[in-house]
Amino acid sequence: MNFQLALLAVRDVEVSKKFYQDLFDQEVELDLGRNVTFSGGFAVQQDFEWLTGIEQGTAVQRSHNMELYFEVDDFDAFMQRLEAYGGVGYVHPPKTYEWKQRVVRIYDPDFHIIEIGESMGVIARRYLGQGLSVEEVSALIQHPPEFVQAAARGDV
Repeated sequence: MNFQLALLAVRDVEVSKKFYQDLFDQEVELDLGRNVTFSGGFAVQQDFEWLTGIEQGTAVQRSHNMELYFEVDDFDAFMQRLEAYGGVGYVHPPKTYEWKQRVVRIYDPDFHIIEIGESMGVIARRYLGQGLSVEEVSALIQHPPEFVQAAARGDV
């Protein structure tokens, strides 16, 4: 058995398609009208209740129990892009976690949570570039030394 993808129930597949293409550079891999699969390995489905046969009106919005996670190399550029897009609801404004990653969480048009984090590889390279050792960066960003070494090689 192989996991294939996550599917998000949406009200309007065209609105969701535009959102994920415009903000997250997702390419449509398969467009079946009410179901669209993106290059990132997830899909959106309009008329989810019809598809699954569940009771109309029971699909939950704003469940706050899962999120899609994206990483970007240039967090500041993404934040500018997000502001220019406009009308996006924030779960929280940008913040920096103890492992030095800048993160923002937003809602998509159907109130699914999306986390956008600065690439951990970029963060590792930043601190290595400041002269910290692999071990120091590993402790600072709370990732194993092997990850930091891979980041130094440009593998992550």
